[in-house]
Amino acid sequence: MRRRVFELRNGVLRQFAATLAVSSLVLLAGLSGASAQSGTPAPDQGKAATQPADAAKDAAQNQRRTDEFAEAAQVINGPAGNPECVWLGRRVVRLMWRDDLDTAFRHLDLYDRFGCPGGHIQAAFRCLTRFGAQIDPKVAETLDSRVHACWINPASQPQQATAAASQPAAPTTGNSQPQPAASPSPATSPAPAPQK
Repeated sequence: MRRRVFELRNGVLRQFAATLAVSSLVLLAGLSGASAQSGTPAPDQGKAATQPADAAKDAAQNQRRTDEFAEAAQVINGPAGNPECVWLGRRVVRLMWRDDLDTAFRHLDLYDRFGCPGGHIQAAFRCLTRFGAQIDPKVAETLDSRVHACWINPASQPQQATAAASQPAAPTTGNSQPQPAASPSPATSPAPAPQK
């Protein structure tokens, strides 16, 4: 009796497994046919179309980075001009600007381990704060270019401030005191009506 029960149970399980396998195959075949008709490009076609554009973009970006590191090495004497110091230092300044101080401090630890000067980060960040009004938060390129410019020359000043400082003050004569600005005269009030 037990044997018949086990055979019956095994037969039901085999039938269930076969039904499940067939239905899974039908479902997969239906999904692949639907995705082929949906008009979405196959993954290989999308990769082939974007690969040359991405390769050109990556090559241009790598060349720009290489040029920036070479420029920093020529302009900055000492360890602050080393590529690892330039890369980590600019990253720390950028993270500090974005108020991501935890990450900035972790990068600062790496910066110190490479023997890079901490004072250069302080000077570059001070320079960046002077240019704060000229940085567009929606365009990442303005922040990156300003961080690089401040890394190369931390003593740079915004053009508006330097233009105002370079204009000579108005000449004054010997003992003349500056005249106070004329205050606006009060508006005349209507004359009171004569009393009867």
